[in-house]
Amino acid sequence: ILVILTPQAMTDPTKTANELVPYAQSLGKPVIATWMGGNEVSPGEAILNKANIPAFPYPDTAARVFNYMAHYSENLRSLYETPMSVGEGDQGQLDRECADSIIKKARASGRIILTEYESKQLLSCYGIPTVETRIAKSKEEAVKAADAIGYPVVLKIHSETITHKTDVGGVQLNLADAKAVQKAYTGIEKSVAEKVGAEHFLGVTVQPMAKIDGYELILGSSIDPQFGPVLLFGMGGQLVEVFKDRALGLPPLTTTLARRMMEQTKIYTALKGVRGRDPVDLAALERLLVRFSQLITEQRWIKELDINPLMASPENLIALDARVVLFDKDTKEEQLPKLAVRPYPIQYVGTWVAKDKTKVTIRPILPEDEALLTKFHAVLSERTVYMRYLQPMMLQERVMHERLARICHCDYDREIALLAETTNKNEEQDLMGVVRLSKLHGTNEARLSILIGDPYQGIGLGNELVRRAVDVARSERLNRLSAILTADNQIMKHIFETLGFRFGSAGDEKLLLATLEL
Repeated sequence: ILVILTPQAMTDPTKTANELVPYAQSLGKPVIATWMGGNEVSPGEAILNKANIPAFPYPDTAARVFNYMAHYSENLRSLYETPMSVGEGDQGQLDRECADSIIKKARASGRIILTEYESKQLLSCYGIPTVETRIAKSKEEAVKAADAIGYPVVLKIHSETITHKTDVGGVQLNLADAKAVQKAYTGIEKSVAEKVGAEHFLGVTVQPMAKIDGYELILGSSIDPQFGPVLLFGMGGQLVEVFKDRALGLPPLTTTLARRMMEQTKIYTALKGVRGRDPVDLAALERLLVRFSQLITEQRWIKELDINPLMASPENLIALDARVVLFDKDTKEEQLPKLAVRPYPIQYVGTWVAKDKTKVTIRPILPEDEALLTKFHAVLSERTVYMRYLQPMMLQERVMHERLARICHCDYDREIALLAETTNKNEEQDLMGVVRLSKLHGTNEARLSILIGDPYQGIGLGNELVRRAVDVARSERLNRLSAILTADNQIMKHIFETLGFRFGSAGDEKLLLATLEL
């Protein structure tokens, strides 16, 4: 709330300030004020400041602060929105080995630039749809490829050194027959030879002429000296540098963060549908941005990657062109820039089989796991809750969105939670248990906490989760682990003893402090 006082003959600034003070805490929201009038209102300003109500002399300054606070609150709310799940099966399975092999092959041959064909293959490995592309190294091969694809087609230069094809006359559009394809092949070969040299021409790629009534977008990544890989989204096409309608983001993205990037651009208004045009499938576009983010996060040898244009229509999304630049061959792996935000620690994903033969997946928590946690808490007994939180805790309090959102949004640096999940008879995912490592401020130690669902107790899950948590702690190079448990929790005492923990006082005769030197 912004309260503005203007100097008037009948106004008492000091009395008004005293009347406002009681509302500083009772309204449940921040109160800021502007007391205009210079020295004459300074006593009132002093009263407000003493009551923790910021008082500004000019309303434009106060309005600017008000706007900053509103944006900050919105950013926090959007940060803790529950993102949609992007399953491995969406747009096909991720094929990381395929992507690795493409990049290794290029680096082994001493190249830092992928061909357009290789670039599109790389995108396909991460489920990003691309236009069909065939390589032709002669006019005859180009005609044969065009006949197979169907006219009209597009010819583009196939080169291991040229990335900006139009600059060298390397693109011919809307070729309607074999004669036009042959002429275009000759034209591209001649243009490239004249402008940069014949050695840069390795043939052409043949692609269908996209008949999409949609929007040209750009999706890219480059390296910032301070933040490492940075993502870009915006209006694409040949005039991308003219309109400069773009937004930046840091990988890895969730669907929520992807939507926030999109919302920062002007093209987003058109994507929602304007002047009777159907909207683009924004949910699918979000998922595509998340896939792209995964590609950049996992393939660290990529220095630059541009998809321009990425055609977006109500029916589909498709990458028509792509450019990939790798780091120099002399760059060592330890010299590659690190991500500003730690990516999902996929190295801690694993499987396990319980005593009762239940097949279990154990993995780090994800922001979209809030629904799983809500269902998990609904079946916990009072005793199980007490053993975890060392006090009674109502279900309504445990499943509050604000609380679960903070739990699910681990930064994987200060805190890591491992979930154990299985597939039930209805082919739905059930959460079985959670173990959490939370670093203690100012130390290289972490506090361990564990919660096993009542239906899954007694099958060895607690022992397995604690064992894996210890392995994670060692991988993260922590010095010590500790856990607080009730003195009568014999099962957890036995698990901790088995894994080498020692017991001491936790400051309460009903509690024990278990510690493990790593």
